[in-house]
Amino acid sequence: MSDPLVRLYPAAYRAAHGQEIIDVHREMTAELSRPARLRADADLAAHALRVRLRLDSASPAGRFFALAAPFALAAGAVDSGLQLARWYAGLVLSPAPVRVQLSATDGPWALYMLFSLLVCVGTVTALTGRWGPGVGMAVCGLLGSALRWAVGGHLYDEGATAPLAALLTVAVVLACPPDRRGDRRLSAAAGVMAAVAWFPVVAVRAGTYTGAFGVTTDYGAWPMLVLAFTGAALALRARSPGLRETGAMAVASPPLVAHSYATAWGDLRPVLGALLLLSVVAALTTSLQAVRRRR
Repeated sequence: MSDPLVRLYPAAYRAAHGQEIIDVHREMTAELSRPARLRADADLAAHALRVRLRLDSASPAGRFFALAAPFALAAGAVDSGLQLARWYAGLVLSPAPVRVQLSATDGPWALYMLFSLLVCVGTVTALTGRWGPGVGMAVCGLLGSALRWAVGGHLYDEGATAPLAALLTVAVVLACPPDRRGDRRLSAAAGVMAAVAWFPVVAVRAGTYTGAFGVTTDYGAWPMLVLAFTGAALALRARSPGLRETGAMAVASPPLVAHSYATAWGDLRPVLGALLLLSVVAALTTSLQAVRRRR
């Protein structure tokens, strides 16, 4: 089976490494069961497609998506976590008994909460060292959310922004090369970003509901602000111009952009402001790095 699969590689790559790939694949799968051999064939085909699409770990695009993937997961978890927190706050603060509220919950909304929970649990699992199972759960939650919208479970008049953001997040996460997944430093940074983006918003919302705070989070700007400055921090730590890191944050931002759009009730101005913020942070980071190099 390896000979036809090798043809999936680009011609130049096949000419340089084709026979070696065939020999190694045959040796590795010689004593495997049929299901295990099929999994090995699938892995080989996936690697061939990555090389053809220039998404392998040796390519600039592969390294770029390896940087963006943990933060795309974290951004999806922030959006899902905020939805869960809003639901829980409504559940607790409502005068109706919890049992009555749960029994009155309709199917689409219950599915939405289940998919959001899957995204959050999957992201925590992935960023704490079990990338494969965690990404599997998170991707199922994201695809489920998009499918719910496609079959008519629209909530809060969100339009197509939420399912589109979910699909883009899945694409970014799956584009990460297998041998660059689960980087501990990036996973830790993404986890910190998610916590800093999520917790203050929940705290302020709780204060707004109870009257403890005089501020609100009506425009969903805080998570985007945290994401933008995370990119700047990564660039400063790596002493890079910052364009790659800011680009990765922009690629990871669709869930937060969709959250801002829904929070602002379809007003595009906060969304455009958040995207402008990414550009400003990138320009400031590049300028700061240029000053540091001159010194």
